[in-house]
Amino acid sequence: MSTKEVQEQIISNMRSWQKVENASVASTGNVIEMTENPIVRLIMEIIQRDSQMHYRVQELIAESLESKTVTLTPEELAKVWDKIEKHIEIEEKTVELAKETLGVLKGKKMVVQEYLINYLLMDENKHNKILDSLGMIKKGMYPYG
Repeated sequence: MSTKEVQEQIISNMRSWQKVENASVASTGNVIEMTENPIVRLIMEIIQRDSQMHYRVQELIAESLESKTVTLTPEELAKVWDKIEKHIEIEEKTVELAKETLGVLKGKKMVVQEYLINYLLMDENKHNKILDSLGMIKKGMYPYG
């Protein structure tokens, strides 16, 4: 495959994926309308917002190959890196709190609370991985790496 063909395939996949994300938003909305249960509603809202964010990411990927050049310069990253490092510290505190809370809950048969705190822990860990990956990009850049 040529580079142009690869780009066209990625764009096509992103557009198809966006349709799936839209279906996910509609599906979760249908579930939300059917129930007053706060746990089910909350989980559906979380998935709905994630799907909306996935759509935005897919849009940026497609646009970056169609028309809109997307770059991240060492200077841009260096300008905000101190703030990002402070945010990494905040994220680490949230992970500590989640783990501490799960320890307190262990064996208490508070399954709903444990379920939700496990969700929070997974999400905070995801944030850490995203920021860690951004750090890998920074390390690969010259001269600020």
